[in-house]
Order: sequence, then structure tokens, then C-alpha cells
Amino acid sequence: MIHRLFAAIAFSLISMGALAQEKAGNIHDSQASELLAIVHASKLVDLTHAFSASTPVWSGFGQAVITPAKDPKTGQPYTIDKDGFRANYFSMVGQYGTHIDPPAHFDAHGATVDAIPLNKMILPLVVFDITGLLQKDPDHALSVNDILAWERRHGRVPAGSFAALRTDMSKDWDTNPTRFKRSPFPAWSLAAVQFLIEQRGVVAIGHESLDTDTTPKMDSETWLLQHGHYQIEAMAHLDQVPSTGAVLIAMWPKVKDGDGFPVRVMAVVPADHPQAH
Repeated sequence: MIHRLFAAIAFSLISMGALAQEKAGNIHDSQASELLAIVHASKLVDLTHAFSASTPVWSGFGQAVITPAKDPKTGQPYTIDKDGFRANYFSMVGQYGTHIDPPAHFDAHGATVDAIPLNKMILPLVVFDITGLLQKDPDHALSVNDILAWERRHGRVPAGSFAALRTDMSKDWDTNPTRFKRSPFPAWSLAAVQFLIEQRGVVAIGHESLDTDTTPKMDSETWLLQHGHYQIEAMAHLDQVPSTGAVLIAMWPKVKDGDGFPVRVMAVVPADHPQAH
């Protein structure tokens, strides 16, 4: 089912524009309908936080400023009553809310957000749940031993995957934002990141915190980005997706030479997966 799901997602996202122009009854329409039915029958989980001017952010960046767009001739904000539309200006760092860190964030010659290919934005999703370890070690860093223990339960981490770290920090995003100012916090060990990339062929990683590392040295993030891989930070709702068997879709604006931007990321859980209902 997971292979059909990949086909459905890729076919639907990339081909639907062209297929919509085909004549009714065309074989491609039939295929598109079948593939769309697979997607629509699946459980869709939003892994993205909504962001606002009060969203948690690293203190070195500061909060976003969101203001109404104004008519440059009058200096007055556009309103629906007066002008028939409204719009906002957004002033914020690219690393805001649920966001992507592309290699260029830490590497002067690394790929920017517009250079990451589409096939690296639709990936098998594996989730490492370390919430059970946090009572004894609130700042636990995922280790290679943790990964090997996960594999004994779920099988080998598939090559080409997106690996996400579940810590349940995201549950405090709106109710206890000060938690995101705490350092250290549960995250990744450098050895674990290196193992997943070099030994398991993982494409990218993601986590619920605003940083990759349990230490201020940023070793894991530096190594990851300088080796050509991206990450997504401040992910949400990882408690609603299975450890394996889902597909991650991540989308972001195609900012030319962009070195970070808010994303919309979701998980697609096949209808026949035990955790799809």
C-alpha cells in the first residue's frame, strides 16, 4: 500500500494540472481518480504549527511583526469595507514557526530552499518516540542505541526516509511557550544524526524543538547542514502518526537563494494502517 500511496501523491501533485485537460473517459482520468481515491481515503495529519507575532522563536531573532498593508498614497490600511480586500505585511526571520533549515543556513555553498528538488519533499516518514525516556532524562539526546532498539521493533530505517523525533514539546507551543526558551532540551545526538545519514541513507530530519542539539555547540545541526541535508524544526502532532508506514509531504515558498522559511508539512497515513483510524 505504501508504494501505491507514493504513486498517488506524486501523480496527484505533479500531474493533475495536465490530466485535468484530458477528455472525459481517457485512461489517464481513470488512473488519476484511482490515485486520488487512495489519498482521500488516507488519514492526513498536519505537522505544522500556526504562527503569529507571539510565536516562540529563538531570542537571537526576535518576534515577527505583522501589520496591515497600507495604500502608499494615503497611508491608510486596506480594508474589505473600503477597498474590497485586505492584506498584511510580514516582517520576520526565515526560521520562524514550523520552518525549514536548508544546507545554506550553515553552509555558504549549500543548497538554498529553491534548490531542493521536489523528490526530496515527499518522503517515507519514520518517527522516533523518546517520550518514554524523558521522565528519567528530560534532556535526552537520541542515541545510536535508541535507533537500534527502534529497529528491533519496527525494522530497518528505510533508505531515503525523513526521520522525525517525537518529544511532545509541541504540545506546549501555545500553552507554555516559555518551554521553547529552555536549554538544553530533548533532541538529537551527533552520533545518531551521522548514523542515520551515513548508515541508513536518511534524506532529512525534523523535530519539535527550535534546535537540533542538546548542547549549545550546534554540532548535530552543523554537521547535518554542511553535509547537504535539510531539517524541519518546530514540528507538531508527531503523536498522531505511526512510527513507520506514513509519507511526509513538505512544501515551502520557492524563495530565490532563501536560507530558511516557514513550511507547511503533513503526514499521509495509508487507510489500511492500524493507526489510520
